[in-house]
Amino acid sequence: MAITNRELTSVVDASHQNPEQVLGLHPDAASGYQVITVFKPELANHNTDSNADNCLEILDSKTQKSLGKLKLISPQGLYSLKLRRKKPFCYQLRITTEINNEKQSVICDDAFAFSSVQILGELDLHLLREGNHQSAYKKLGAHLKQLSTISGRQVSGCSFTVWAPNASQVSVIGDFNHWDSRCHPMTNANFHGQQSGYWTLFIPNIEAGALYKFQLKDSNGNVLPAKADPFGIQAQYRPDTASVVGSEKPYPWQDQQWLKERAKRNSRDAAISIYEVHLGSWQRDENNHYLNYRTIADKLIPYTLAMGFTHLQLMPVSEFPFDGSWGYQPVGLFAPSSRFGNAEDFQYFVDQCHQANLGLLIDWVPGHFPSDEHGLAKFDGSHLFEHADPRQGFHPDWNTLIYNYGRVEVANFLRASALHWLDTYHVDGIRVDAVASMLYLDYSRKEGEWIPNKHGGRENLEAVDFLQRFNEELYALYPGTFSVAEESTSWPGVSRPTDNGGLGFGYKWNMGWMNDSLEYMKRDPIHRQHHHNELSFGLVYAFDENFVLPLSHDEVVHGKGSLIAKMPGDAWQQFANLRAYYGFMWAHPGKKLLFMGCEFAQGKEWNHDQALDWHQLDIHWHSGVQRLVKDLNKLYTTTPALYQKDCQQEGFAWLDHENAKQSTYSFIRYGEQGSTPVIVVCNFSNQVLHDFSVGVPDAGCYHELLNTDREIYAGSNHGNFSGVKSENAPWQGQAHRINITVPPMATVIFSLTGAL
Repeated sequence: MAITNRELTSVVDASHQNPEQVLGLHPDAASGYQVITVFKPELANHNTDSNADNCLEILDSKTQKSLGKLKLISPQGLYSLKLRRKKPFCYQLRITTEINNEKQSVICDDAFAFSSVQILGELDLHLLREGNHQSAYKKLGAHLKQLSTISGRQVSGCSFTVWAPNASQVSVIGDFNHWDSRCHPMTNANFHGQQSGYWTLFIPNIEAGALYKFQLKDSNGNVLPAKADPFGIQAQYRPDTASVVGSEKPYPWQDQQWLKERAKRNSRDAAISIYEVHLGSWQRDENNHYLNYRTIADKLIPYTLAMGFTHLQLMPVSEFPFDGSWGYQPVGLFAPSSRFGNAEDFQYFVDQCHQANLGLLIDWVPGHFPSDEHGLAKFDGSHLFEHADPRQGFHPDWNTLIYNYGRVEVANFLRASALHWLDTYHVDGIRVDAVASMLYLDYSRKEGEWIPNKHGGRENLEAVDFLQRFNEELYALYPGTFSVAEESTSWPGVSRPTDNGGLGFGYKWNMGWMNDSLEYMKRDPIHRQHHHNELSFGLVYAFDENFVLPLSHDEVVHGKGSLIAKMPGDAWQQFANLRAYYGFMWAHPGKKLLFMGCEFAQGKEWNHDQALDWHQLDIHWHSGVQRLVKDLNKLYTTTPALYQKDCQQEGFAWLDHENAKQSTYSFIRYGEQGSTPVIVVCNFSNQVLHDFSVGVPDAGCYHELLNTDREIYAGSNHGNFSGVKSENAPWQGQAHRINITVPPMATVIFSLTGAL
């Protein structure tokens, strides 16, 4: 095979788009004999002119017989030899180098003995180009595998595949080739006679732990900053930014029983109480260093269970470069953060959760991404993942870039990421961050700073389609899992099925309830009577969506102070207010979410750079709140009336929401037919209310299930500890009434325990 000067030049300067047409074994057009061509620029650095032609031999891999020494045809390290064979055969290379006057030889396989078709087939390319490949993460990125040579011999190595349609050339660089982009040029895979934009290469002998990146040239041949693998399943520990070849060993999962039962545990009529955690600051070691996923599992899971939570929710664990982003500016959407270990360590964490009957959700960020040069920004020299126009492609709030959801490959990339966490890591749910910023083209923008959709509106139609399909695939492919939207506007039907015009989420965070209720709780009890509807208004729309009530990390950062610091009054009043608020929250319709540290009323606002202030549990006020949260979870998960109809109107009835003068609210929670309803009374004044009448549906003795003013919670111990008997006197629309003592700044919950 005659190599033209143009081909020679394009190989040695790493600009050839299809190097597998030149390199490797090919028939010579004129003679029909096989010609071997190898590019080894590293050999040009290790050999003198006198032995340059003696360092590279081709072997018949079956007999290990040398078939000749390749000739150096370019001083940059291009070697070639015409063989006396006309049929292709399985070969290997023997490389001989001289170090300190000693010759050393190694036998290796040639990357270009393998075709790109063995890595990415026609069906894969078809689905990828359509945006319909549901397991794209199994094809793109780096994967250890064995490929067959022409003789059937199996060769171990690593396949690399990356999408870069506007690049003129792509190479794999890594610690295995001295980060030299000339050594391993990739091929732009052919699809129906055209370049597909998907670049592939199989490199023999690569093992788990190898570091790598992609070196790309833009359409004009300009070298771009080296890029981490968009589909990389492991990354270097920050501040280093290379991707890491993962082992992908089959994990010995022991969570089969959980997976069998999780549909019931995650259903809408189940008790779901979520503990939100930032893994980097829940606990740290004695040197203030991060804990490994395995160590965290051994500490966090027992604690979460002891506190009575049913699910954990992790703030983003996808790889991210900047600690201060808390994971909300991710670069590696397929890689568990190396801050806490590797992929196997994270699988262990999930497996331990499931074996302990604890559900696990992860925070996922498809709304934006950072502009770090090793990431997705201008990936192949073009605006590939993001919109080119900053009115569509730049987030003014976070100085980040916005995905182009209308590009099918980008939407496929994002959906594949979510499915990857469900598949590879068995997570039970996906909480989608900042959904409102995705839905509105004018989100946080002034007039003239955004581009209307094709109908002239402000809705991001491509994002809507993306979210709907994401939810359809999640529920179809992984039954028993669920999705949650952080959506802060009144977009209709966020948790309505897509075939009914909704976005298809399982749940939506109730941001309105959170904002209104916290505003109310910040007020001095004297002034609360003038803002009485701030707590009751949430029930006007409480069943428009399937809601989660969130007291999340967002409420205890950026100068907002901790939850306890928001409460008015002296220390006693602050803790009483917070306990009453938690009682109201756990009795209110909707699933529950509480951020770490809030369960023991941490005094300072959250600091991601250090562990929680666990020492505060030595103070009875803090330990009292912790015990209350534990008891609230126990009551919630064992009382069907408090969870079975969290998302149904018939599960709730007001008794009185107009008693502004006394700042009280009373209501009934109902479960399925046959379950016992519960009566809830909240007093947000600083006065003890004696002989307070409350309507009840049935006659009998009523037991105080929970009282946030109990002494065991560091309260003043006012209450109805021996229970109360009903009177046959209609009240508040009910056939009977009970007369009770309501402690100051407290929530009390009653249940019928027996007939009179």
